[in-house]
Amino acid sequence: MPILLPVLQQTMSRRLFLRISQFSAICCFLSSALAGAATSQASCAATAATELAVSRAAYQEKLTGFWLGLSVANWTGLVTEMDKIGGTGPAGRFYTRADWGKADEPSIWGQGVPSDLSPTINWVLRSPGQIWGSDDDSDIEYIYLQLMLQSPNPLLTGAQIRAGWLAYIYRDDNTPHRTKDGKPENFLWVSNQQAFDLMQQGWLPPFTGLPPQNPHYDMIDAQLTTELFGALAPGRPDIAQQLAYLPIRTTASGEAADIAQFYVELHARAAMFSAELVQDKTALQQALLNIATQARQTLPANQYPAKMYDFVLAQFQAGVPWEQVRDALYRRYQLEQQDGYEISAKQLYCNGCFAAGINFAASLLSYFYGAGDMQDTVKIAVLAGWDSDNPAATWGGLYGLMLGADRVEQQFGQKLSRRFDIHRTRKGFANNGQTDFATMAAQGVAVTDKVVLQLMQGRLSKDKQCWLIPLPAPIPQAPLG
Repeated sequence: MPILLPVLQQTMSRRLFLRISQFSAICCFLSSALAGAATSQASCAATAATELAVSRAAYQEKLTGFWLGLSVANWTGLVTEMDKIGGTGPAGRFYTRADWGKADEPSIWGQGVPSDLSPTINWVLRSPGQIWGSDDDSDIEYIYLQLMLQSPNPLLTGAQIRAGWLAYIYRDDNTPHRTKDGKPENFLWVSNQQAFDLMQQGWLPPFTGLPPQNPHYDMIDAQLTTELFGALAPGRPDIAQQLAYLPIRTTASGEAADIAQFYVELHARAAMFSAELVQDKTALQQALLNIATQARQTLPANQYPAKMYDFVLAQFQAGVPWEQVRDALYRRYQLEQQDGYEISAKQLYCNGCFAAGINFAASLLSYFYGAGDMQDTVKIAVLAGWDSDNPAATWGGLYGLMLGADRVEQQFGQKLSRRFDIHRTRKGFANNGQTDFATMAAQGVAVTDKVVLQLMQGRLSKDKQCWLIPLPAPIPQAPLG
């Protein structure tokens, strides 16, 4: 039974990146749209073959589902976070599908004590009378949502991002929160913490995500803080990448930034899946494979994220059980350091168990083997190991976006809380941080209004109930500079 519980742009100019992203979107969008995108929702209808029609009311339900699905999966993933990371001893004995429902084992920092969220590896759910707390897989996205809502222009600047982080995130010297051993807790780690420290010194994004000043740019970074930008640009991954470009590079660089972009791309494409498609698991599995193939094109072929993707996909297509593939990922990347993945050579704490790369590989495992089923996808993410709440939250949000909140509840056969407490981890918001997913979704719709009108050059229907979103225009074949 479930548990119910109370600007420098790396080595490429920004203009070059955005033009490449737009070209990729033009080449790849139509096939995913025709494979299952909702080109007509409720009373909405496109007026031309070159545009998409999206019901604003129906999309608000999808955004509500995004936050609900993310929260369910995030808190369930926290049960097994860092329980299994490879190596010697208990942490090296990975979970398998047979461990679902069995006793949780201590994490590497659990001091021999299992999770206090659940005695067993099981769903962590909150009933309507309870409230979901924020976590680092949800709170930075909430901050970005509020900043975009407050800003006339949905494209955030480095100054806006820095001001938002400084306003809404505790420092160690003013946080009321404490770890179990009494140390100050502000719910930031590794790259996110380093970026925050740099902001306090006056640095602006993207420099806060770049080495040498941020040597942690590929560990607990933008891969868990920027998926929302895809959800705010439905059907237009090219625009989603524009929205996410600087927020990603606030804490990530290199391959870690590419991984975050991959997740953003998936959300923008999956946002257009129709209600009919998402209720057909066979069709949904194929549609998810299709958009993953398209998102794979954003990954440089000679770098480890693309090679991880290709390896996991090949194993999946060969019918190898996911547990064997997970074990192979550990050997291939954390022991043998193949495909240019060299985190182990840095001799980091827990062998870089929270690094972008190994958790990206684990996320691909659950994405493919979940086979269009929300519960199966999240279960595998929870059991796969490493920073398990991270991939779980990403896919929980993705499935919630595809399904909508009501269908997320149907997955569990019960009503779930839709209340949210951002002040569990952050500060400075109205109503002492108490809000709900419907309000957050309505705010997302308001931001998407700006995105559609300003960045997509789209429009509202005459009755204001629908977005009419143009497909990307062809790019002239001119040299890029």
